[in-house]
Amino acid sequence: MTTVVATGETGGPVSVRRAGLSPAVVAQVALAAGFLAHLVVVEVLFARAGAGENSVLTVAKFVALHAASLMMLQLVLVARLPYLDRRIGMDRLTRWHRWTGFALAWTVLTHATLVVLGYAALYSMPVLATFLSLAGVVASLLGMCAAAILVAIAAVSLRAARRRMRYETWHALHIALYLTVLLALVHQGLEGTTFASSPAARAYWWTVWALVLLAFLTGRVALPVLRNVRHRFRVIGVVPESDDVVSVYVAGRDLHRLDARAGQFFIWRFPRHNGWWQANPFSLSAAPDGRTLRLTAKAVGTTSAGLRQLPVGTRAFLEGPYGAFTALQRTRQATLLVAGGVGITPIRAMLEESTGPAVVLYRVHSMADAVLLPELRWLAGERGAQVHVLAGRTGTGDPPLAPFAPANLAALVPDVAERDVYVCGPPAMTDAVLRSLRELRVPRGQVHAERFSLAGG
Repeated sequence: MTTVVATGETGGPVSVRRAGLSPAVVAQVALAAGFLAHLVVVEVLFARAGAGENSVLTVAKFVALHAASLMMLQLVLVARLPYLDRRIGMDRLTRWHRWTGFALAWTVLTHATLVVLGYAALYSMPVLATFLSLAGVVASLLGMCAAAILVAIAAVSLRAARRRMRYETWHALHIALYLTVLLALVHQGLEGTTFASSPAARAYWWTVWALVLLAFLTGRVALPVLRNVRHRFRVIGVVPESDDVVSVYVAGRDLHRLDARAGQFFIWRFPRHNGWWQANPFSLSAAPDGRTLRLTAKAVGTTSAGLRQLPVGTRAFLEGPYGAFTALQRTRQATLLVAGGVGITPIRAMLEESTGPAVVLYRVHSMADAVLLPELRWLAGERGAQVHVLAGRTGTGDPPLAPFAPANLAALVPDVAERDVYVCGPPAMTDAVLRSLRELRVPRGQVHAERFSLAGG
């Protein structure tokens, strides 16, 4: 292992605990409380006016209401609402969206099965004949189409299938989910909700749907469009950092009004160069200064590889800023910033914005892979920070190299338990660091991890 240190006087870490719950916990509690409160209202209203034509259809209606509620939650989780995103983080919200999607698929299949069985029992018909009969009813057919699309999307979202797809392909397939929502809404409207006999219940149900759709359209459409119209982003510089890493500088109008923080990322599009569908999440690799934004990307896909050929003056369409990997989560003044590979991009930006004692651990296979190292060294000198570059392949040597083993991590940063720890890198590295932090008894509230797929693409 090769270790390079750029150092200044950090002094002893100063403990500054935040009073009360963290912003992330407050946002999670608010989200969970809102969803549970909605379920309570739905179940109370169902108990008053939810009986179907037989017991099986009654259960089918109950399941349908919960399937629709899960769909509402799914939309909120990916609405990219600034309040939730800045506190919980898109990576965690997306993970919850994924698991909610699987639960929704099973719930919809359960509902469909119960409907067929319920009507088969009601009219004493064979199951297949009942299914075909229902398919001839417009409202039921729309529901079947929505269910089929939803199950198909759930199948391609399985980890084994997802790994075989490019980001752009996976993203394009998920556009079909919007069609699912539309079909489901028309299906509910034509069928009549469970609360058809209660005007107040019907008003509640469609008001909640309206609010959910408004939140989704605001976060996914209105805010990105307004930001791009206001700022008119354009490329002003393309700088190769190494053979396979490039930095892109983007400027725009009134960037000081763009509420971006070091550690966050944007979803970047360069429509006239790569096409609208080619979009990737790239972290800011420099702290926003009100004049320019910078991404630094490694050529691992079509979009990122093409960045080197971006002409200066190209218009850019940015969605964001997104992410909770920021100083908003800090509970201590002292920080430990851990990066692996191109995961250095948000870490470098956070070091630039840092206040208080900071240590950076930069894990690379070789010194040639340590992009942005001169900038890190300069920032370390300016801010009195320490930068350790940990080079070498894990498991090689005698004893085997394990830079993030608990003993080695504690040797590098003896006061690790007194610091906020930010980790961004490949999954294997991130998992190794998090395991060691648990063994070293670093409080969970001081540990903040960013998924590598959202950090640098």
